[in-house]
Amino acid sequence: MKKILIIVVLFCCMSGYSHAQKQFSVSSPDNKLKVNITVDQAISYTLTHENDLLIDTSPISMTLASGEVWGEKARVQNSKTNKKSGTISSPFSKSATIKEEYNELTIHFRGDWGLTFRMYDDGMAYRFVSRKKIPFQVKSEEVAFRFPSDFNAFIPYVREDAKDPFQSSFENTYTHTPVSGIDSEKLMFLPILVEANNGKKVCITEVDLESYPGMYLRKSTDTVAGLQGVFAGYPSKTEQGGHNKLQQRVQEREGYIANIKGSREFPWRVALVSTDDKQLAVSDMTYKLASPSRVDDTSWIKTGKVAWDWWNTWNVYGVDFKAGINNETYKYYIDFASEHGIEYVILDEGWAVNLEADLLKVVPEIDLQELVDYAKQRNVGIILWAGYWAFDRDMENVCRHYSEMGVKGFKVDFMDRDDQQMVDFIYRASETAARYKLILDFHGMYKPAGLQRTYPNVLNFEGVFGLEQLKWSPESVDMVTYDVTVPFIRMAAGPMDYTQGAMRNASKGNYRPINSEPMSQGTRCRQLALYVVFESPVNMLCDSPSNYMKESESLEFISQIPTVWDESVALNGEVAKYVTVARRKANDWYIGGITNWESRDMEIDLSFLPEGYYRVTLFRDGANAHRKGIDYVWETRRIHSGETLSVHLAPGGGFAIKLEKVE
Repeated sequence: MKKILIIVVLFCCMSGYSHAQKQFSVSSPDNKLKVNITVDQAISYTLTHENDLLIDTSPISMTLASGEVWGEKARVQNSKTNKKSGTISSPFSKSATIKEEYNELTIHFRGDWGLTFRMYDDGMAYRFVSRKKIPFQVKSEEVAFRFPSDFNAFIPYVREDAKDPFQSSFENTYTHTPVSGIDSEKLMFLPILVEANNGKKVCITEVDLESYPGMYLRKSTDTVAGLQGVFAGYPSKTEQGGHNKLQQRVQEREGYIANIKGSREFPWRVALVSTDDKQLAVSDMTYKLASPSRVDDTSWIKTGKVAWDWWNTWNVYGVDFKAGINNETYKYYIDFASEHGIEYVILDEGWAVNLEADLLKVVPEIDLQELVDYAKQRNVGIILWAGYWAFDRDMENVCRHYSEMGVKGFKVDFMDRDDQQMVDFIYRASETAARYKLILDFHGMYKPAGLQRTYPNVLNFEGVFGLEQLKWSPESVDMVTYDVTVPFIRMAAGPMDYTQGAMRNASKGNYRPINSEPMSQGTRCRQLALYVVFESPVNMLCDSPSNYMKESESLEFISQIPTVWDESVALNGEVAKYVTVARRKANDWYIGGITNWESRDMEIDLSFLPEGYYRVTLFRDGANAHRKGIDYVWETRRIHSGETLSVHLAPGGGFAIKLEKVE
């Protein structure tokens, strides 16, 4: 009897030992940012920066459809650390090279799974890793961000579909609210920004979203100041419908979120951390976390600007033909692009037969081969707009046909989902387009999650409340405040197809939605500045060529500005108030600055420039820009790198500068 009792006691001790709490930690290379991981009955983490607790004890787990829970009574098998220091080539981005330096911890658990934590000076990321060889299904993933107090946050609510909140365009302005004040009935899409103590910010997003649903956030149900991840179920039934029958709308969903084929790494859960707001405006952490390029030869990929037809409703004038979706109008756009060195012309919605979802059926008013040949002779590329389902249903033939014709790429639109099925489409489209040497601009799209590094032929993404919204939005929509908020949040995830360049510019109180002749909010110089402030490797000129040609000074600046850069520097910035960004291409620098509805005087310290003299071309708000948004001053001068430029910004204003080195 005594022997049996001893065995029972030993077993209990061993069992207790196997579940004993284990602590792990890993710090950033500068030792300021630290994540502490606790493995006990559950797994949780905390995130601190110096003496500030940014994220309080937050649980991590993944539940499989089989009932297995990764994170519940987890048993550590082993752990290992890793560090890296080097550079990454990023030829189609805001900097030609990116410094990469991190410390990493991977914990392996019994059951063929693990967790990897990676720490940069500017943020933390973690992900699940599976070593299972057989297929399985993920029922749910527990992602939590619990804060030590009721921090304020900038959040974009999902503009919900009546039947399914997971079907949306990922476009909305930001709501500024304490976390406790978030509407518990609404979903939020990523990224979001949380204001921590001592001026620090935490920007939450995800990276390497491959064959897995995108993450939404909802107000936590178990704590006052917390957020929890939410994921769309895998579609079990879809039907063709939506905009002009160009979509697959989900009718029913499964009780699980993802089908997994075997061993893999799951998406990174990311918390970017800044001590100064301006750091977020040039953050490259999401690019660093993304999977490396799968396109071996990228020499054919060409970035640039695009003369765009849809925003200005094909409104050209002073011509002897009837403007619209026809060859005469597009030849006018092509001639305009060619004359001003604009790399592309897009044929937006209307060139393919409506309601057919068949991209091989072209309307009789368009001779596409003629337009492609006409453009090629003038060194202009043609990009075609495509509804998602029309592109997906015959992707291989569509890409082959138009690549052979000489088309340079597609703007694919109206996905309006990020469940696993749609994410799989995005990767399939990116790979197929790359094989046929076609660039892609994903419109109607969720935020970037590193895809632009993995498939560098994908140059731009919407997932932004862009200028198109001002074709129909009421006067209550505040685009000016949005413009000085989005660089610190959405742009931290990657490039934005915002589509700036309006020549009709409304000062405060003068904006009206006019679909056929739209305008922007704020000043002309603000629109020019956005070409510098916003990252956009393929960048639209949204207004009519006829309007641009009446504004020769503005047109010359826009048409000559680069869209990818060798170096980017944030000079100043405060979320929702103002931002100034400087970018370099070869020896030339550009500076763009914008403000909210408050007028502002800025002192631009040029000490970041290499030693020497520069020829300055400056666009600044005119004396009456507060009344008439199109009022501006264009001037040139000579300046030394050690000097300071003083610039006045009108309410809703901005400025744009080009600096050319003088030998």
